[in-house]
Amino acid sequence: MDRISQHTAPVYEAMLELRKRRVVPFDVPGHKRGRGNPELVDFLGEKCVGVDVNSMKMLDNLSHPVSVIKEAEELTADAFGAQHAFFMVHGTTSAVQAMVLATVRAGEEILLPRNVHKSVINALVLCGGIPVYVPVRVNHQIGIATGMALSDVERAIREHPQAKAIFVNNPTYYGIASDLKGIVDIAHKAGMKVLVDEAHGTHLYFGDNLPISGMAAGADLAAVSMHKSGGSLTQSSIMLCGKGVDAEYVQQIINLTQTTSASYLLISSLDLSRRNLALHGRESFEKVSSMAEYARAEINEIGGFYAYGRELIDGDSVFDFDVTKLSVFTQGIGMTGIEVYDMLRDEYDIQIEFGDIGNILAYISIGDRIRDIERLVGALEDIADRSAAANRKELYCGEFIAPELVMSPRDAFYAQGERMPLEKTVGRIAGEMLMCYPPGIPILTPGERITQEILDYIEYAREKGCSLQGTQDLECREMRILTEI
Repeated sequence: MDRISQHTAPVYEAMLELRKRRVVPFDVPGHKRGRGNPELVDFLGEKCVGVDVNSMKMLDNLSHPVSVIKEAEELTADAFGAQHAFFMVHGTTSAVQAMVLATVRAGEEILLPRNVHKSVINALVLCGGIPVYVPVRVNHQIGIATGMALSDVERAIREHPQAKAIFVNNPTYYGIASDLKGIVDIAHKAGMKVLVDEAHGTHLYFGDNLPISGMAAGADLAAVSMHKSGGSLTQSSIMLCGKGVDAEYVQQIINLTQTTSASYLLISSLDLSRRNLALHGRESFEKVSSMAEYARAEINEIGGFYAYGRELIDGDSVFDFDVTKLSVFTQGIGMTGIEVYDMLRDEYDIQIEFGDIGNILAYISIGDRIRDIERLVGALEDIADRSAAANRKELYCGEFIAPELVMSPRDAFYAQGERMPLEKTVGRIAGEMLMCYPPGIPILTPGERITQEILDYIEYAREKGCSLQGTQDLECREMRILTEI
């Protein structure tokens, strides 16, 4: 990485120059630097609204970058060790979908774990690709899906030699990392591309003693959520290309779905965040890791909670662990993760990332402070003390259920269907998606067979307060099921 050039921020500097010139706007957006919407200015501030501008020559164009955006993307590629980088303003969802659309066509197979984000399944609906699920293993102690074992990947490649790509979570929401370098090596030998979802892995490119990053492992494409742990504005992300990837073709794929009116607030935040990470990322994420490890140790002293870490590593389906992830199993105090999540928010004014059936995740990154960590630990200690007075009960552990795939997501999504109450759908084929969000991993996807076990899990999640999403019915009490088979 060229640290001298990394001191520059081309888009940000161009926007500063624009502000100095006091250009009279006869273009969009129509609020005209906020003059047409004073309430917006009061809310966001004059500086922010004043640089909410449209593409113009001095600011370049995200759909066809030739100047400052091009330079900023080149600096990003350099900082992340990639051959090319694209700024994405529709979140990592759009980057994930672009990776799949650039690699898989109708009727072609892609290998992937079942615990992928909904954006992957939506991409297969769009392109007509066929998912081939690599078996997902489960840690039964904490009830979470882990990574992909290398032996399972090898078997899937042998059984599906015509698959075009393999998709890898690096890491999972909970911090679990597969043997990414091993997967890349065997996939490339088989002529397959490797696509990496690093929605939760920006810091892997700048931290020490963390799982290997997608580009360092030799992956072909990686989707990276700069806004999650990298410090940029919400909805801003990057997509990285490895060696041998046709970046011009990838740009065409991105342009199929990404807006032609890209927000310069998002673009400049990517530019500034890249500069910050390139210059200070290593020391920043060393601090993040230290805070997370401190919190982990303190929480495990409370009793009842289990903040898990590197002890989960088994060299197989848990090849490595991201210590910045503060994932905590809560059922030892007789409460589900979503119940603890709600208590932290409603009674302690602490907003964590998510709670599920068995776990909570507190997302720790470059903006956190040690006193905030201590406040979280204190709240969890108080919750544990309060729960000790109640009658603790056995809880359902959030085991991962892998449904039977009967037909492709696209065929099922567009097939004729009818809406039915969930309780009457056992044995039928789902025509839409249903999930708890966050984390956004589908419980059911289009084309999968519905079982009583799945319905029991859905109702338990509903009872405990999980946010169910994905169906046309906003309450997720009815589901579109297929009538053609």
